[in-house]
Amino acid sequence: MVSQIKRWGEALGFDQVGISDIDLSAYEPKLQAWLDAGLHGEMDWMASHGTKRTHPEQLVPETRSVIVVRMDYLPAEATPVEALLETPERACISRYALGRDYHKVLRKRLQTLASQIEEWIGPFGYRVFTDSAPVLEKPLAEKAGLGWIGKHTNLLNRTAGSWFFLGEIYTDLSLPTDAPVTDHCGSCRRCIDACPTGAITAPYQLDATRCISYLTIELKGSIPEPFRKPMGNRIYGCDDCQMVCPWNRYAQFSQVDDFKPRKDLDSGELVDLFLWDEALFLERTEGSAIRRIGHERWLRNIAVALGNAPTSPAVLNALESRRHHPSSLVREHVEWALSQHATDETNHPIQS
Repeated sequence: MVSQIKRWGEALGFDQVGISDIDLSAYEPKLQAWLDAGLHGEMDWMASHGTKRTHPEQLVPETRSVIVVRMDYLPAEATPVEALLETPERACISRYALGRDYHKVLRKRLQTLASQIEEWIGPFGYRVFTDSAPVLEKPLAEKAGLGWIGKHTNLLNRTAGSWFFLGEIYTDLSLPTDAPVTDHCGSCRRCIDACPTGAITAPYQLDATRCISYLTIELKGSIPEPFRKPMGNRIYGCDDCQMVCPWNRYAQFSQVDDFKPRKDLDSGELVDLFLWDEALFLERTEGSAIRRIGHERWLRNIAVALGNAPTSPAVLNALESRRHHPSSLVREHVEWALSQHATDETNHPIQS
């Protein structure tokens, strides 16, 4: 049965399919310690479901096995992250968010896979997940043999790196499990050294409250000032730890058209993106994971990036245009950005 499930999964575009049991007891103490230390920040949903996250059978009763899939998402057409970071007037957006919202892409295919199994064996209990509900995706993927959790806390695969999404089908079927792979990070610490904000505080330990992905996506309020300069031009997420990982030399480009980058999001000018009104923001991010942060936080993030951009009349005028924005959150970050350019304003006067 498992071999057939894997063939169907690969035909649906999943790059790997594995099977895990539901025993996550080895991961429970580390998760609880992480939560107790408050390293999840404002992500209250990480702690709000009791032990359901580490006990799949509590989330979906009768669960016995988990089908875990991964799907490569790195688009071949996208501007390399390194090039964007060297062009501070352009926006750097995490590669996973350049195309269609992955939740929709994976969930639809997972449902198709579950339906194929049902047509073959008859009705059975299942539920599909894609980065949703209290599911410990990376531990389940690790147990299913899809890779190992690296020092940056992302899942790594020896032949595919880490540029991929994960999805799961919780099922009441008793399926033979795949063997986990061993850790191959060795003595490497490139991800730790590359993190702009020091969020990887030690091997395999992440302080989410320092992570740029958290700051630009999950954090609802003001971005702490010590992290604003290190953010550079990263306006949605951060890929630095993946960018420097040696295993990503083996990463495969995605074959999924939905993940192809939208032009404005791949390497858009910060000034142009900052001038989007809410209607245009909603139009340009339709079907994108970026829409979830809303227009206010979009402007907050870009204001920080503009504060880090080279001083120019265009940058100063863009910031001035939002100086009296109705949102106090936006105004605060605009004022900070303008203060970063204050010493150059005499050389680059604002054009009215």
